[in-house]
Amino acid sequence: MYLSQLLLNPRHRQVQRELSDRYQLHRTLMRAFPDPLPPEERVLHRLEIDPHTGRVILLVQSQTPPDWSHLLEKPHYLLRRTPAVKSVELALAAGSKLRFRLRANPTRKMRSQRHPHKKTRVPLIHEPKQVAWLLRKGELHGFRVLQQRISQPETYRGRKDRNTPAIQVFTVQFDGILVVTDEDAFAQAITSGVGPAKSFGCGLLSLAPAPHALV
Repeated sequence: MYLSQLLLNPRHRQVQRELSDRYQLHRTLMRAFPDPLPPEERVLHRLEIDPHTGRVILLVQSQTPPDWSHLLEKPHYLLRRTPAVKSVELALAAGSKLRFRLRANPTRKMRSQRHPHKKTRVPLIHEPKQVAWLLRKGELHGFRVLQQRISQPETYRGRKDRNTPAIQVFTVQFDGILVVTDEDAFAQAITSGVGPAKSFGCGLLSLAPAPHALV
C-alpha cells in the first residue's frame, strides 16, 4: 500500500477551483493512476486544511504506485515540489489499539416519497446519530470504537460536468481510539474505505499507534 502527501498551493487558481468542486479534485488525482484501475484497486484521499494558516494537505492512499508527474508540470500547483510517497505494510493483529482519523459522510438510506421504489441517502446531522453510524461501521469492518470526537462539519460540492447537476455531500471528521476485533475485516476496511462519498474525499481511515499523535 502507498501513502502520498501533497502540499497544495491555496493561491493557485486550479487548486481554488478544486477546493470548491471536490469532484474535479478527484479527477485530477486520478490522473496519477492507470485507466482503467487494476482489479481491487481503490484510491482514497482526504483533504486537510489548517483553519489558522490555510495550509492545504492532500493525503492519498492506493495499492498502485502513483505517478504525480502531471502535477509537477503545473507551475506552483504544489508548494512542496516533490510529493512525499511511502510504502506501508499492514500488520494489524486483533486486540491492537490505534488512534484513528476518518473524514466520513454519515448517512442513512430512506425511500423517496416521490419514487417509493428508490432509496436516497439522507445526511445524519445530529451528533448522537453520527456516533451510532460510526459504531455500526465498526461492527461491520472489524473494529470497536473506544473514544471518539466529532469535528469540522462541512458540505462538499461537486459536478461531473457542465451537463449534470451539482451534488452536495455533508461530512464530518472523526478522531479517536479504536481496537481491532477482526484483522481481516479491518484490513479490508483500510484498503476499501469506510462509508460512502469516497470520490469526495471520504472513507480514508488514517491510523497511528495509541497513544501517539496522528502524523
